[in-house]
Amino acid sequence: MWRRWGLIRQFKLQALKFIRLRAAPDEIAKGVALGVFIGMTPTFGFQMAIAVFFAFLLKENKLAAALGVWITNPITAPFIYALEYESGRILLGMSRPSFSVEFNSEMLHLGWELLLPLCLGSLLYGALCAGLSFALTLRLIPSVQSWRIGRWPKPRRHSGDC
Repeated sequence: MWRRWGLIRQFKLQALKFIRLRAAPDEIAKGVALGVFIGMTPTFGFQMAIAVFFAFLLKENKLAAALGVWITNPITAPFIYALEYESGRILLGMSRPSFSVEFNSEMLHLGWELLLPLCLGSLLYGALCAGLSFALTLRLIPSVQSWRIGRWPKPRRHSGDC
């Protein structure tokens, strides 16, 4: 059955790789927290490379960092970035920007009106989510590593097959 569901099979394979990481729980938790922090930043498209680079520099678990980045994915990213932007805008006391129909030099200024609150919000939520993910991962990894996940069922051979 698993062979027919390619997406489910890939998810299970990635979960197995993560579960079978042979590292101390705190090393895995640090990698996940790093990945979650970078995943919350507005660097969509480059997050995994940035997370692995910083995991390499900080000597943290690279696979755990790469997996932590997936907190933002095409489904969750619009909601996360909107929340970060609104929070940053409120903290900075900024009003919502108005969009003009014509492209002119004000567009550069509008970029900063969008980018500054987004970056502030991403640092705030990144630190919060990284701390939470570190604590949760640190507590869950010992029990998760003890799980035994069976192999995929082998296809049955019908008596008529040669």
